[in-house]
Amino acid sequence: MISFGNKSLLYYAVILAISSVILGFLGLGGLAGAFSQIASILFYVFILLFILSLIAYLVRGIKIK
Repeated sequence: MISFGNKSLLYYAVILAISSVILGFLGLGGLAGAFSQIASILFYVFILLFILSLIAYLVRGIKIK
């Protein structure tokens, strides 16, 4: 059996199977829609913060030490 350190590949396969079942139930339960809306809002907020910090950096100018 293939092993990574002291864990076997079968251990990781079981963990991934259990997590996929749990995430499948969450997706079918309607939580995926709410999470996608939250992720979309956070994406635009972080893009806005990035643009604002880029503008602030360009306005201050580059200081050479």
